[in-house]
Amino acid sequence: QVQLAESGGGLVQAGDSLRLSCVVSGRTVSSYNMGWFRQAPGKEREFVAVIRWTGGTTVHADSVKGRFTISRDNAKNTVYLQMNSLKAEDTAVYYCAAVAGRLLGGLGFRENEYDYWGQGTQVTVSS
Repeated sequence: QVQLAESGGGLVQAGDSLRLSCVVSGRTVSSYNMGWFRQAPGKEREFVAVIRWTGGTTVHADSVKGRFTISRDNAKNTVYLQMNSLKAEDTAVYYCAAVAGRLLGGLGFRENEYDYWGQGTQVTVSS
């Protein structure tokens, strides 16, 4: 059983930075595809970034490209989302998600591709 625990959210001002962490327990993070998603009030959950198990390939949504960076620390079994130049529209609950390496059926952009989810961490950006 894989468990995911996010942390690092908070209230910041526009232009500030935050780093979200997702600690993985039960399996080694390097054998999983790990994604970050977010859900703003009144909106559907949307893809933010993915780091794939093979080679650590990363993909970021256009809305965060150049500002957010997903990374992985295998020794700490943790995935990070470094968020710079935050904007008010980045306000959302951020979730990390996992699916075993070979079980990823697509590119990792859709919620239904993931088997495990964390509880989420709130990020609020004031303008």
